[in-house]
Amino acid sequence: MTTPARERFTALVSGPEAELDLAEAALLIAQEEQPNLDVAHYLQRLDQLAEAVRAKLPDSPTPQDRIQALNTHLFFEEGLRGNAGEYYDPRNSFLNEVLERKTGIPITLSVLYMEVGRRLGLSLAGVGFPGHFLVKHVGPDEEQILDPFAGGAAVTEEQLAAKLKSMYGDNNPFVAQIPQLLTPATKKEILIRMLRNLKGVYLQKGDFERALSIIDRILLLAPDFALEVRDRGAVQQRLGRMQGAVRDFKKYLQLAPKAEDAANIRALIQRSVAQLN
Repeated sequence: MTTPARERFTALVSGPEAELDLAEAALLIAQEEQPNLDVAHYLQRLDQLAEAVRAKLPDSPTPQDRIQALNTHLFFEEGLRGNAGEYYDPRNSFLNEVLERKTGIPITLSVLYMEVGRRLGLSLAGVGFPGHFLVKHVGPDEEQILDPFAGGAAVTEEQLAAKLKSMYGDNNPFVAQIPQLLTPATKKEILIRMLRNLKGVYLQKGDFERALSIIDRILLLAPDFALEVRDRGAVQQRLGRMQGAVRDFKKYLQLAPKAEDAANIRALIQRSVAQLN
């Protein structure tokens, strides 16, 4: 069933990237599950945070002045922090909950950070680094990687290499790809990553109805995302919706005919068709 939040989200992400309001789209992700959420109220909260930071700036502030004031206000005065203890709480993926509870995961803290920073005139972009979302500041003379999950601290490539080794082992291929991994993400890519995090939480909890709703929104952003088409088929199968499962599995094979799991998917199609008959 289409909800007002879904309709607004669809309209928002269907427009040009430059006109996409990242904060509003992130809040609409939450509003679908919290229908009474006042999106305008939380957009105003972001405005208020930016005004509070602006009041602390010197005359003719440099970008570093803005970053320092932003970090001080968000992470020391407001008390925002990474939620390491309850990382997989779905509320960590809802921007309104992050604003209220003052805790979140790297990507939601980064979205909050970028949106307040944008209101201050900072050139900030999201970075879909493996396992840990980051923010890149593109200044007139240099680029800087910032970690809102760690209070907005600047991060070096050496530190990122160490993090990759700790997460994926010393010989993982990511270490040699760090410059490419720091390429700015588009707003739609950020929303997809937010949604995929939330999808993972719901699948882990066995909440397949919510997982299906999340996948539908991912496919609004990227209709030909083969893995998500496959996963939607698998979720529909778990929910007993065999016609939808078969349709998605067939589309997956069209999108990825040489996929490693193609034989398994064909077997699932046969099984699903048999259950229909």
